[in-house]
Amino acid sequence: STSAKVTGYVGSEQASLALAGANIVVIPAGVPRKPGMTRDDLFNVNANIVKELAIASAKACPKAFFLIISNPVNSTVPIFAEILKQHNVYDPKRLFGVTTLDIVRANTFVAENQGFPVDKTKVTVIGGHAGKTILPLLSQVPSAKFSEADIAALTNRIQFGGDEVVKAKGGEGSATLSMAYAGHLFASRLMNALSGEKDVIECAFVENNLTTSPFFSTKVRLGPNGVEEIYPFGPLSPFEAKGLEEMLPDLTAQVKKGIEFIKQT
Repeated sequence: STSAKVTGYVGSEQASLALAGANIVVIPAGVPRKPGMTRDDLFNVNANIVKELAIASAKACPKAFFLIISNPVNSTVPIFAEILKQHNVYDPKRLFGVTTLDIVRANTFVAENQGFPVDKTKVTVIGGHAGKTILPLLSQVPSAKFSEADIAALTNRIQFGGDEVVKAKGGEGSATLSMAYAGHLFASRLMNALSGEKDVIECAFVENNLTTSPFFSTKVRLGPNGVEEIYPFGPLSPFEAKGLEEMLPDLTAQVKKGIEFIKQT
């Protein structure tokens, strides 16, 4: 239903041809998780895949907007950033870790819990994109009333929803369809912003100085230049403040792991 033309390419040797002239590059490449694996277990394989694609992107389409889905996002986004820096083409406004799946899950689970229409439910999720680094701000959901047990259970399910899917599939895959949907949502929102739509606000894992972590997922306003504004995450409940304090060392270490990987290779 559009004038888009689809072409096919195979292998890293054709990556430059695939990327040439691209305005938006979405990268979900990598191996999926299996039962018992964490996103960090994927690092050694996926880090090299993202590194190769970052090098090809820096050469073929340095001005593109880069949307990183490959796990572990907390480390692959810094890897991509370091490669772009090496090629003197890094623009922090154009590099995004896609955490939209966390928001999709949060909206779904909260709507179910509260009896809200899911399409009207908007949950802010900050931090990173792995386990405890995922922090849904349930205290900021308008008109919601949660018990302490609800908060604990919902937070845990949002943080470990990916594990739930991996177990349900019996090791035969991960959350591929929901991730595709989430990737589509964020890419579409970015395209809307690039086309001139105003006040396009989404959560994304981007470089900022909101915390001690160089990269942190928070609400950002998208526009023609990519990230036009980064929003602070606002007041936190005691439960959320504790969660933030406890996860920051892990998030910072995961970001550092990606940076160090490039420095050592």
